[in-house]
Parts: sequence; C-alpha cells; structure tokens
Amino acid sequence: MKLCCLLLALSTAIGLAADKPYNLLVIQTDEHNFRTLGCYRALLPDDQAFVWGPGVKVETPNLDWIAANGALATHCYGTSPVCTPSRAAMMTGRYPQNTGAINNDIPMTDDMVTYAAVLRDHGYATGYAGKWHLDGPGKPQWEPKRRFGFDDNRYMFNRGHWKKLEETAEGPRVAAMNAKGEPNYDLAGADDKTFTTDFLADRTVEFIRKHKDGPFAYHLSIPDPHGPNTVRAPYDTMFNDLDFQQPKSAQTDGEGLPAYAATQRGKFNKLQMAHYFGMVKCVDDNVGKILSALREAGIIDRTIIVFTSDHGDLCGEHGRDNKGVPMEGSARIPFLVHAPGLIQPGTVVTQSLGSVDFKPTVLGLMGVTSSSADEGRDASPLFTTQEAAKSWHDTTFLRIGPNGKSGWFGAFTQRYKLIVAPGAPASFFDLQTDPHEMKNVISAAEHRETIRQLATELKAYATSHHDPLLESTAIQSDLTWAIEGAGAYRPAPRDGTARGNAEEDEPGKGKPKGKGKAKGKGKGKAKK
Repeated sequence: MKLCCLLLALSTAIGLAADKPYNLLVIQTDEHNFRTLGCYRALLPDDQAFVWGPGVKVETPNLDWIAANGALATHCYGTSPVCTPSRAAMMTGRYPQNTGAINNDIPMTDDMVTYAAVLRDHGYATGYAGKWHLDGPGKPQWEPKRRFGFDDNRYMFNRGHWKKLEETAEGPRVAAMNAKGEPNYDLAGADDKTFTTDFLADRTVEFIRKHKDGPFAYHLSIPDPHGPNTVRAPYDTMFNDLDFQQPKSAQTDGEGLPAYAATQRGKFNKLQMAHYFGMVKCVDDNVGKILSALREAGIIDRTIIVFTSDHGDLCGEHGRDNKGVPMEGSARIPFLVHAPGLIQPGTVVTQSLGSVDFKPTVLGLMGVTSSSADEGRDASPLFTTQEAAKSWHDTTFLRIGPNGKSGWFGAFTQRYKLIVAPGAPASFFDLQTDPHEMKNVISAAEHRETIRQLATELKAYATSHHDPLLESTAIQSDLTWAIEGAGAYRPAPRDGTARGNAEEDEPGKGKPKGKGKAKGKGKGKAKK
C-alpha cells in the first residue's frame, strides 16, 4: 500500500512537472506560538494544547486546511529564535554566524544566495511583501536596494511592526503618524483594507492574479502576532470573554533550571493574550482569502504553500513573554506544507527541523538545484515519502549570541534538548517525560549516553560551522564533561552571560547593540 501511494504521488508529480513547474507561496508570521494553531493542538494532550486554560483557543480553519491537505512538522525550530538571524538562516540555508546577520539589525552580507535568487535564475517571477529585517537598522525603509532575488519588493519594508499601511502616489507608507509626522505603531482607525495583515494579504492576491500563468515564488511576511498586541476590530474584542489563565509553567520554580529557563514570577496580562489571539485569527482569515485567490486562479493544485514563522512567543510560559530562549514556546515554530502530488494529505513529520533547513527542503520539493553552499538539510524526503535519507540525523542545532561571551547553543531532537551557555550551567530536558521543561536532568544517569551523543554532535556542528560560542571556556568545559567525563555534572566557572528574552527592536523591549556592515558583491544586489 505504501509503495502504491508513493508511486501514485510520483506519477502525479511527474505529470504536473511536465505541464508546468510548481509555484511557491511562503506565508511567514512573526513571533508565533505554535499552540495557537488548531492543527498543532489536535496532536497534543490537553495540558499542552490548552496552556492558557481549559478550552481556551483560537480557531484557525484555513491554516488547519493546509495541514490537513499537506504536511505538518511537529518539531520545527527557529535556528536562532530572534528575528534577524532566524530570517537569515531561513533565506540562505546557512547558520546565522555565516550570513553576517548574527544579531538583530545586522545586515546579511551581499554574497548570500537566497532561495528566491535560485528560483529567479530558474525563470520564476519573484516577489516579497512585509517585514524583511535583513538590511540593517533602516526603519521602515521601503523597497531595500539589495533585493536578494526578490525582483518585486515594492511592499518589502526592512523593520517595524506597523499596524496601518496605505498606498500613495509615491508608493506604500505607514499610515499612522505622530504629531511630528513620524510613523508609529498606532492602529489609527485601521480597517480591513489598511490594517497591515489585510493590506499585505491583498498585495499577495494581486501578485497571484498577475502571475497566475507562472511560475512564481512569492513571500508574504506578516509582522503579527509580534507585539505590540493590538489588532483592528472586530478582532480586538473577539476573545475578551475567554477565561485566560497563567500557564502552569509560570506557577512553579522547577528543578535546576538555568537562567535562560528559570521561571520569572510576574503578572499575566489576559487582555494581551486576547489581542494576541485576535492577531492570529486575523492572520488565519487572510490566509483563507489567499487560498481563495489561488482556487479562483485555478492554480492551487500546482502551488506549494508553506506556512511558518521566524520564532515563537512564550506568551506567559515560564512567566515570560517574547523569545530568545531555548524553551519550546520561544524556539518552536509552526511549519506547514501544501504540495499536491508530492505530499500525501495529513502527513505528519516528527523529526526535528530548523529554519536553516527551509531553503534546501523547499528547493528539494520543487526539484530545483542550488549551486550555493547550503548548511541546512534537505528534508524533502521526509515530506514526500515519510522516510529519511540514510545520512539523516534527527538533530537540529539552535544558537543565539554574537561571540563566546553571551547567548547559548544547543542540540535538539524530537525528544531531547542539550543546551550549553557561557553564562549559565548546562541543561538537558526530556520532552517526553517533562513537556513543560520544568526539570533539568543534566546529571541523570539514565540520560548519560544521550547527553554524550548530543554533545558530540553539538561540538562537531560548532567546529564545522565556525560557531563563535565555541570560544567560551565554560562551554568547552561543559562539552568536555558531556563527551568524555564521568560522574555528576559540576558547572565550571562561567565566563559570560546567558540572556533570557532577547533584546528587541521595539519600544519598551530594549534595543540591540550589535552593529555590522554588508560586504561582498554580487548575489544580493538588485537586477535593475
């Protein structure tokens, strides 16, 4: 039966390929907690699906349709769970330290080859709308000069989580202004045409209609549900009556948790969560509008649709908001793929993936070869045949930090996490027995060989991909114990700091201190 299904999928794919190439539509949100999608909740026990209270949920029928008619990856992670480095990894298939964009607001270097540049060179019409965050500190900086393969980038803006946009004779602009005429994040009466999610979805529909004869590749980057947690009517009151409760992981200190995982006691903002749900519902409704446009154009069956995010949002888990830490709410992201004729409907991929795997995986699904040196893995066989290649290892590497003095990195599988940091003791979590990550079992004898294996893989990753965190003497000591040592773990003196929530580029959340300049020539520059 399995062989028959595979042969049918392959024959259908060959027939479609002989007709016309697949189009590609990527829909990416920002700071999106995976538990807000119904298709993810359906795979979780109630205590993990409803962390904000029994039955407290937002319905996402259009996103669920993508999963039901395609595939869902249960354990996909933002390679670096903050905006810029995660987006750089996704676009290029390279780890953040090798893209130039290792921290927020640091530009990618010119020589990076994105998935869009590859597809453009294969004859695809390419475009991008929404938040980019890969061209440095410019804000909003519409239509960056370095296009990185996205030929139609009129609606690309570099930074910001603007709530109201509009068209003008000079091009798009932020429609909410302060008294000095400077753009701000106010709703300013945004409606279903000017609210940013709606505005960008409408531009996506326009692109689809214009290029329906294909092939095309379009990337929609929605700035929500990242804060500020505000949304237009009627979504602003749609979830106010839900009985939001503080997640249980915020109500206990846990056992042996390092700084980046420690519970932070504080107030839980129910209205913020109601508005977060409202933003998610608005996203889902607009995904429905885009799906309708694909159906009306008659091309939904030859369009690969990917829905994902750059990173998560803890949304009160561990008493924290936002991202930047290795905990599930922060690091784990939704990843849905619709590819008729290639992926059997209802496919569930359980192996661990990272956003660095996005480019080689999508190009693998499309049968397009890239000449660039990708560092991510081509996971397309997991989606098309549900069987990994012989060389596949179920280990994903995540990292944050510009050097060996701050941040963390770790090796993640679908069950385990090993994390080491310059400024905090090492940690090891078993997600099967401890899904809320409340117990650090780094010294548990029953996990010793798993820790040894993951530490060996983590050191090999850091060495081969030149991760600067390996410069930390504390990390070197932890890895030496994990790989070669015996007995209980004893932390070495720390030589850095382990950040909690990442520094962010928004008011009230701090501002990134990293600086950088683009260098090199060629691949990132626009074709005029």
